[in-house]
Amino acid sequence: MTETEPVAFPQDRTCPYQPPTAYDPLRAARPLTRVALFDGRPAWLVTGHALARNLLADPRLSTDRTHPDFPAPTARFAAVRNRRTALLGVDDPEHRTQRRMMIPSFTLKRATELRPRIQRIVDERLDAMIAQGPPAELVTSFALPVPSMVICALLGVPYADHHFFEGQSRRLLRGPTAADTQDARDQLEAYFHELIDSKQKEPGDGILDELVQLSDGTPSREELISLAVILLVAGHETTANMISLGTYTLLQHPERLTELRADPALLPTAVEELLRLLSIADGLLRRATEDIEVDGTTIREGDGVLFSTSVINRDETVYADPDALDWHRSARHHVAFGFGIHQCLGQNLARAELEIALHALFDRLPELRLAAPAAEIPFKPGDTVQGMLELPVTW
Repeated sequence: MTETEPVAFPQDRTCPYQPPTAYDPLRAARPLTRVALFDGRPAWLVTGHALARNLLADPRLSTDRTHPDFPAPTARFAAVRNRRTALLGVDDPEHRTQRRMMIPSFTLKRATELRPRIQRIVDERLDAMIAQGPPAELVTSFALPVPSMVICALLGVPYADHHFFEGQSRRLLRGPTAADTQDARDQLEAYFHELIDSKQKEPGDGILDELVQLSDGTPSREELISLAVILLVAGHETTANMISLGTYTLLQHPERLTELRADPALLPTAVEELLRLLSIADGLLRRATEDIEVDGTTIREGDGVLFSTSVINRDETVYADPDALDWHRSARHHVAFGFGIHQCLGQNLARAELEIALHALFDRLPELRLAAPAAEIPFKPGDTVQGMLELPVTW
């Protein structure tokens, strides 16, 4: 570890697809540095690729967010830290039980089977956008509704309610106050209480319907609601941000876009490279349950440990010229989906959605371009999932 003045974490990006410039000292001080959280609490920040993969797989790091020592990067996060969060916020054996219930619905085979349905949703959204004519706001017309419709169909959530749950998700992830975050969580839980009641009376076709009909009492109602909230929110927010930010990034790299259009077989590799470069979930959180020695430095029991995916995924010892967008590198070992037992459950679905959405968008709209100066298009602050707040385009 290199001793430096602690950098405040998280911070805003100055370019939507680049890490904050304030993180430059963190890149220079790899693989482990000290940072200061919003309330002044010190924490460890992992910035080296090899160390990140080792520690993310280390059972001595806990994801139990209800523990008083668990690091809170924002006041908004601290406000709901005492609320149980399925999958992301529980340790084994509880995590293992929850994940086993979900795995059959998120395998590569299942994602492949869903591709025709995803393609239909993408085509329908593009049909509507093209029929309305340019210009268009891509986030609300395409990037957000595509994953919202997909996750609704998969979970068995009525898409007719999308304005409600998309709005509550925004408040949950980036509400202006802690009270907004708490209320959004309450609203989503109340919504799923009612939806589960209706599914118990009249089962439908979706993951939630299957779980409701289990007769062994697993999961409990509280656990089922927590699973529903995390799957719904994460299932549309993250992919929506990747579609919008991925589109913006490609339009800012016309030479890479031209190359991709000329050889669509590059698309799977391009998606991996975009996941690496954009690293939209920047700041994975853990708490040390025991002392951990790292190259002569001791992470003490109770210390907060954070992982900056945007810095880890630009480790020059792993990726040559890491700030460049390169379809010909192998980026598969990135940590954009995390690593270890808590690696993103929906990564196969996300990859399928991104491949289909980006291919169709640029195939059907070959003249797609920004409808405003790039520097004037707003993007999200650093204390939430990264992405575009809006994306005006024309063709």
